[in-house]
Amino acid sequence: MKRIVLDASALMTFFENRSGADKVEELLHLAVAGKRQLLMSVVNWGEVYYSVWRIKGPGVAHKILEDIAQLPIALVPADLELTRSAAELRASHKLPYLDCFPAALALQRKASVATADRDFYALDKKIDLLWTT
Repeated sequence: MKRIVLDASALMTFFENRSGADKVEELLHLAVAGKRQLLMSVVNWGEVYYSVWRIKGPGVAHKILEDIAQLPIALVPADLELTRSAAELRASHKLPYLDCFPAALALQRKASVATADRDFYALDKKIDLLWTT
């Protein structure tokens, strides 16, 4: 089964019904059907949470966490190995640190990264990218 790591931007695209939300919705349907395994680092889960909190307030942010919990997405802890790998990606590529977590998780789990974030172009030869834009 193909594994996909969701970046925070992919999930935000879905929740805010931005251009590309249909691509994320299709990934969710494939996961429900058992045809894809969706993963997300807890670091990026937290990124979604604080981004929504900042823009829409704590009530909406708490609702988003409840909604995420209902989705077929496995949350992966940021253990020492994942964090080391993310730090190495940050040191060797021009990628924001938070974006290094889905990249590191994708490398660790032999997965693709679903993202709307153009910063990932820095890794387009290292990781399979699925653009949600």
